[in-house]
Amino acid sequence: MAEHEPNAHQFTLDDALGVDTTGFMNLEDPNYAYMFGFLQADGHLSQQSRQRGRLTVEINARDIELLRDFQRLTPYNSSITERTRSTNFAETHHSATWNLCSLEARTKLNQLGLPYGRKSKKITPPRVEFSRRDYLRGVIDADGSVGYTGKGFPFISLTTASTAIAAYLCFYAKKITGAERFIKRNARDGIYNILYTKEAAQELGSHLYYRGCLSLERKQTAAESLATWLRPADMRVAPDRRRWKESEDRVLLSLNNDALAAQELGRSEKSCYIRLWRLRTGKVPMPPSDQ
Repeated sequence: MAEHEPNAHQFTLDDALGVDTTGFMNLEDPNYAYMFGFLQADGHLSQQSRQRGRLTVEINARDIELLRDFQRLTPYNSSITERTRSTNFAETHHSATWNLCSLEARTKLNQLGLPYGRKSKKITPPRVEFSRRDYLRGVIDADGSVGYTGKGFPFISLTTASTAIAAYLCFYAKKITGAERFIKRNARDGIYNILYTKEAAQELGSHLYYRGCLSLERKQTAAESLATWLRPADMRVAPDRRRWKESEDRVLLSLNNDALAAQELGRSEKSCYIRLWRLRTGKVPMPPSDQ
């Protein structure tokens, strides 16, 4: 009669791998939150028959150290390769690619919100508890920019096709900086372009790119440099733009008079004149009737 291993029923995948995989992609961990944000924005999950598939992340070879960080954070076998090729943007482009094939890892990432296939419009912030500033830093490192404008002003920007990601950045950044942004897709390519400049960029940069955080080294350096900018003494601070409400539009249309509307709404006559012209010419939609 064959002998039975007394603890055979307790065998787990961790035993076979020789590592503990239970904490993988715990998004309350700042490193995993950052990594997941980066993967959502710049990673690609593909699947084939018989549960085969792959996660790939291809970035400029100058940033290869970040892929090595991802590899160290991942308790599954993965590989990093490099290649040089010609692209539409450069005659020679040297890139590095991280490849992860583990079904268990891919399943975990997919469950957290990294879709298979085309994903740019589908991704959303995680629906589990997560480290928010680290997650957003990952998204910005992958699909955003940090630095100075042509006029020498600090800026942080994000380009995304996801309405949920764009709205979440605006919501979070307002809490940190007080700067309000309203999202609208670019008419040319349907992309959201969200921009923070000057003091708002400085505050957001120092909050997201704190000392010792996991990040692209060049963007960390750029974010730290934003703090050195000082507003010139003769540069006025523009007040936040006041958005028109539907109720205000109805008052404006009802009065049909710039001066009267300005007194009633506490706005300038010029603002009322321009808004009324935009409503009458269809540049902005008419407000629904007040039932």
